[in-house]
Amino acid sequence: MPVRMPALTTLLTLGLLASGLAAGSAAPGSMGAHPARAAATAPAARVPAGFTQRTVMRGLTRGTDMVFTPDARLFVTLKSGVVRVRRTDGSVRTLLDFSRKVDDTGERGLLGIAVDPRFRSNHHLFLVYTHVASATRPIQNRLVRVTVRNGRLAPGSERLLFRFDGLRAGNHVGGSVQVGRDGKLYVSHGENGRDAQAQSLGNLLGKIVRLNRDGTIPTDNPFFARANGRNRAIWVRGLRNPFKFSFDPEAHRGFINDVGAQTWEEINRLRRGRNYGWPRQEGPENAPRFTPPAFAYQHGPTGTTGCSITGGEFYRPARRNFPARFVGDYFFADFCNGWVRRYDPGSDRATGFATGLGSPVDMEVGQLGGLYVLVHGRPGRVVRIRFTG
Repeated sequence: MPVRMPALTTLLTLGLLASGLAAGSAAPGSMGAHPARAAATAPAARVPAGFTQRTVMRGLTRGTDMVFTPDARLFVTLKSGVVRVRRTDGSVRTLLDFSRKVDDTGERGLLGIAVDPRFRSNHHLFLVYTHVASATRPIQNRLVRVTVRNGRLAPGSERLLFRFDGLRAGNHVGGSVQVGRDGKLYVSHGENGRDAQAQSLGNLLGKIVRLNRDGTIPTDNPFFARANGRNRAIWVRGLRNPFKFSFDPEAHRGFINDVGAQTWEEINRLRRGRNYGWPRQEGPENAPRFTPPAFAYQHGPTGTTGCSITGGEFYRPARRNFPARFVGDYFFADFCNGWVRRYDPGSDRATGFATGLGSPVDMEVGQLGGLYVLVHGRPGRVVRIRFTG
């Protein structure tokens, strides 16, 4: 049985992922906004000797994802359907508000954001959000593209690129979007409480899909000849809720943070055509049919355990700030216990890094080598961690 944390579970019902993602429950709680708490003084994170931490964005109600553009602006998505942007002078403004068409109940909402590799010329951003039901379409996650010109959303620029399967439950909806080294779009989707569907090539539940940047499906996808319709986009399967994943910008690898059920949280290697075993396998098992995780940790209340793996990012900055021993490490966070740890793929070891972050959901590395952590609530903010010696 997992270690239960009643006080923490109460906090999670106010946050993004609630008990459904954080502790394996099938019924996530409501996520109300708390402006008064958002305005409160942020508690200081505890970082290693020689490092400092500073809050660089405040008042972010239920943040879910963030990304830097090539000109060093920081875009942050809020679960309600809003994108906020921090400009290089430190000022913050709202880029867009899709709240009228976003269903943000449970773990749904505006969940992911990515930058087009040709952003300097085409100004494209990619978003994943849960669209409200219509007369002809169920509630579903959608991948869209928008254009940003002169720091503002270009009117009428939203373009629908891809629809996912209709959602029944409010939990396990994934929603991360990344651009791979091959220039393709990769988008995650949870099994939405229908665990057996994660094994099937007949749906998009419990999968990561691979798409061209115009939303079409590449013909070299691993299941293109076996699957039909939109399911030809499947790149990997057998996942429970791949809330976040990331690519190493200098090595041919990617890691998936797959949120576990009752016992284990997993970091899986993102490899073409792989099956990670859910719901038939979880944690460090080694059944021949399935690909075991690169790293897994158990549920519990300590600094090496938790109950919901969230943000993850490789430390590969254009300009290094951290000591050389950190380069190539994979930083990952646990929403429940509020820590950030780092995994060294070379030595296959994980070590502690930062604690006391509250409820971290995403991480990015800035152009000057700082590690940015998006904290979901109490209060919602972005924390920058730098090495000062």
